[in-house]
Amino acid sequence: MEVRHLGRASYLPTYAAMQEFTSQRGLGPAQNMPDQLWICEHPAVFTQGLAGKAEHIFMSGDIPVVQSNRGGQVTYHGPGQVVAYPLIDLQRAGYFVKEYVYRLEEAVIRTLLHFGVTGHRVGGAPGIYVRLDDPAGHTPLTQRPQKLADNAVASKPQPNFTGLGKIAALGIKVSRHCTYHGVALNVAMDLEPYSRINPCGYEKLQTVDLSTIGVHVSWDEAAGVFARKLSTYLAP
Repeated sequence: MEVRHLGRASYLPTYAAMQEFTSQRGLGPAQNMPDQLWICEHPAVFTQGLAGKAEHIFMSGDIPVVQSNRGGQVTYHGPGQVVAYPLIDLQRAGYFVKEYVYRLEEAVIRTLLHFGVTGHRVGGAPGIYVRLDDPAGHTPLTQRPQKLADNAVASKPQPNFTGLGKIAALGIKVSRHCTYHGVALNVAMDLEPYSRINPCGYEKLQTVDLSTIGVHVSWDEAAGVFARKLSTYLAP
């Protein structure tokens, strides 16, 4: 996988470039195009996913709202956040979308662990969360995703975010087995814009970053670790 560090990049041109890259894959000379991982930071922007509802944005103010074709609801991107866009041919990599999401989340968890923080999954709510009162504690969440018995019927209880803060959000798109959009990890942000939305469509979901929970690390260092973990956990 080729890793490209884009630096500070406007959202719309990056979105368009991802679409163009993906549309060319498998065509003519681009048939064997290697997978890429784009790492960047966006100026302030709200993005709506395909399931996005206008009522989840209370006050966009001076921050633009962009409609996108990724999954999910509204989220915020801004300075101090590491955004990763894996452009992967899943058919060639040998795994399916569900495992792809698991691997994305695992890369976030391993990145957080590098900085002494324990990340958690919440059943039915993609992304990674931390315990606000014990960010380094290893006690598993009772509402973590769990393997069902063979004859069990899956249910979708409403997630309970009490005592949790969301530190990484996922929103992906798969076209002809190829992925784009991706995952965002909050490092050291102005978190105020999250108060203008229901993050990922959830009311009263608190959003945090590493600096909020006492981990002070530069964007460059966090981006470097995150890129390495993604390269490892997304490998075929």
